[in-house]
Amino acid sequence: MLHGKRILLIIGGGIAAYKSLLLIRLLRASGASVTPVMTRAASEFVTPLSVASLAGEKVYDHLFDLTDEAEMGHIQLSRVADLIVVAPATADLMAQAASGLARDLATTLLLATDTPVLMAPAMNVRMWNHPATQRNLTTLRGDGVRFVGPDEGDMACGEYGPGRLAEPEAIMDAIRAQLADGPLAGKHVIVTSGPTHEPIDPVRYIANRSSGAQGTAIAVALAALGARVTFVTGPADVPPPQGVQVVTVQTARQMHAAVMAALPADAGVFAAAVADWHVANAGDQKIKKTRDGLPSLSFAENPDILATVAGLDQDRPRLVVGFAAETQDVLANATAKRLRKGCDWIVANDVSEGTGIMGGSENAVTLITEAGAEDWPRMDKGQVARRLAQKLAEALA
Repeated sequence: MLHGKRILLIIGGGIAAYKSLLLIRLLRASGASVTPVMTRAASEFVTPLSVASLAGEKVYDHLFDLTDEAEMGHIQLSRVADLIVVAPATADLMAQAASGLARDLATTLLLATDTPVLMAPAMNVRMWNHPATQRNLTTLRGDGVRFVGPDEGDMACGEYGPGRLAEPEAIMDAIRAQLADGPLAGKHVIVTSGPTHEPIDPVRYIANRSSGAQGTAIAVALAALGARVTFVTGPADVPPPQGVQVVTVQTARQMHAAVMAALPADAGVFAAAVADWHVANAGDQKIKKTRDGLPSLSFAENPDILATVAGLDQDRPRLVVGFAAETQDVLANATAKRLRKGCDWIVANDVSEGTGIMGGSENAVTLITEAGAEDWPRMDKGQVARRLAQKLAEALA
């Protein structure tokens, strides 16, 4: 619940602005008050009357309104909120904010505040993928702005891809996580999850049986304790969690790049089942079956994400947690892995045939730290995640 929280909602000018009406209803139902700000373009898609009726407050839309300036003032308006939410955040709004421009009330509020900002981008897929937008995204993240979405799907323009505004329920989850008062509030945690797919050719790949369920549960548990979570996931069977920043990848090399880009962080939980090798001579075209025999595949080593992050001189998280999925000598192998990788903790489990853990709903783990090994009873993966998140919170306190 968001009872007593004040949300300054900036509505940008895009077709997705209609979703802001549902977002306002969800915020009000959760006990938050909503002060709406609309750009001139936003009023072309939703009416100020509709927004004001749902918010129960007047709409602010003009920088030089003498009455508004006398009663509140844009500087004060930008600072009395607990959170500023920009939904939809158009490419133009992001560009202006990244450049520090103050051309209207919305951009002036974003420049004149030290209140946390959460943006929900929405735009055409080509606009989202454009290098300029990606540069602005990097700049805004560096300035401390947090993001939810965009989602991938059909566009109003008829195209398909990333750029859809996150659903209002997902934005609500992100708002709750942002305003959480838990023990991890203000902490940034990177979580990797799922398998990686290493291509052999355009239609074949090498993978493993990881479902991504444990990594997803960990991200949910950390967010519930107030952490800002960057969730880097391979092609998992389970959907990614809501309310966290999701980065989707396919290969180990892509996951490595995404993790490095997400630093710095207070902690890293590396639960993904990352492939140790990739096919060095992967085919650009489908490899055809011939009478000449089996194809010859050459393998090259993938970057070791856990060891790389644990060994950093700068930007090393205070707590680096690895996972060890073993099929024999679990304790010995996992203990050796912790020392070899240089990480602080290892979460070890037995994934041998018959345990039902790899891809299953339960897990039985041993937490290995410098102090020794701690066996946990078999429980569902959500319980494992909550127990691990609580220990992480205690370690970072």
